[in-house]
Amino acid sequence: MTEAKQPLLHSLSTKLLLAALLSVLCAAAGYLAVFGIGTFFVNRYYMSPNSVAARKAEIYTEFNRYVQEGGYSSGDTEALQRFLTEHDHISVSVYSAEMLNLPAGPADGARAMTLQSYEAPRRSGINGRLYPMRFSDGISYVSITDNSREREDTINRIMGLVVAVLVLVSVLFWYTNRLTWRIIRLSQEAATVGAGDLDGPITVDGVDEVATLASDIDGMRDAIIERMGNEKRAWEANSELITAMSHDIRTPMTSLIGYLGLLNNTESLTEEERRRYLEAAYGKSLALKELTDELFKYFLVFGRSELELQKEDYDIHMLLMQLLGEAEFDLRDSGFNVQSIDRLEDGWLLRTDAAMLKRVIDNLVSNIKKYADLARPVIFLTEMKNGQISVTISNALSNRGTGTESTKIGLRTCEKILDALGGSFGTARDEKHFAAEFTLPMTAQPGKTGTDGV
Repeated sequence: MTEAKQPLLHSLSTKLLLAALLSVLCAAAGYLAVFGIGTFFVNRYYMSPNSVAARKAEIYTEFNRYVQEGGYSSGDTEALQRFLTEHDHISVSVYSAEMLNLPAGPADGARAMTLQSYEAPRRSGINGRLYPMRFSDGISYVSITDNSREREDTINRIMGLVVAVLVLVSVLFWYTNRLTWRIIRLSQEAATVGAGDLDGPITVDGVDEVATLASDIDGMRDAIIERMGNEKRAWEANSELITAMSHDIRTPMTSLIGYLGLLNNTESLTEEERRRYLEAAYGKSLALKELTDELFKYFLVFGRSELELQKEDYDIHMLLMQLLGEAEFDLRDSGFNVQSIDRLEDGWLLRTDAAMLKRVIDNLVSNIKKYADLARPVIFLTEMKNGQISVTISNALSNRGTGTESTKIGLRTCEKILDALGGSFGTARDEKHFAAEFTLPMTAQPGKTGTDGV
């Protein structure tokens, strides 16, 4: 699994923070855009001099009709307040002519009132224009202020806030929806793999935690495929082994049963014949024992997915001298002529499991005893090449054997052990000779000494 910490810039927390900041910036931009466009149209059209004059004329006409129909005087503040309550976006103030030092009315005093404006006196404190209006107590002047600009600005702000919220929600929804979609897709792909479809794709998109999880799931899928392939190959190898072993066991077993049957059912056998049959049965029993011993060794090694190793540092020269010396003594005791060629240098270290390495050499010695020619020498060659320790054991093949193992259990065991030790194992043969070589990597430079023996 991936254990490396995700870079801060690529982590989901950072991306979520950036998405939130982006949504806020986009919302602010949306608000400013809507408010700015609304303000532009208000200034350009709604608050233009013609539009303002038209609205004031409409307000003047409506207020004048209200005063005339109600017969209100210029000092009737309650009537004025009722009118302003119904028109909350305007302000109307009433001033008498005496207060403003203006004429009491139009020149002829009889013509109908019109929207005629007068400049307010400078010292009156009144801003804007004044409009004459007839009240029940005479002609007074009114000041009209259009406050609807505030209403329009409020509407612009509300519209800007609505757009900002929509933009904020949209950006966050887009990011979370994209993240959720990736997680849902990964979940569906993982479910497909979990259902047994190991060829289903696992999409690795991006460099954040979700992508790391997808990469880990894809790695697990590859590991499962590789493990299943290894198990399939192991099953096929075991099937081949069982087939070969069943044939090899059946042959001496059939002979053994035949000999025992003769000894059990035939009373006319001579003592010489009985002795000969017993010797033959005994030989077949030994052959069966050898086959079952080899089978036990095989399952002892291949019955585990990983070998339990106890590696230590050894002086290469001392270790191989001891292991090969024991093998040489065993072969000489069995009548073989052994020639050792030592091309190793002192001072090199090897980290390995000595017990497993001894098992490899014992398997090769057992193979030599069964198939090598006693009249020809067995050669042990130890040397250094390509930064590795190489041990080659070669022998001539005997005419009494087939030249190869019937099941190759010992050789398969050697290959398994050397692979676990980090080395390699290989064989070569022709009609008259057989050779096995295994290599192991060195772990120290010359001049360093080992601290352990076998």
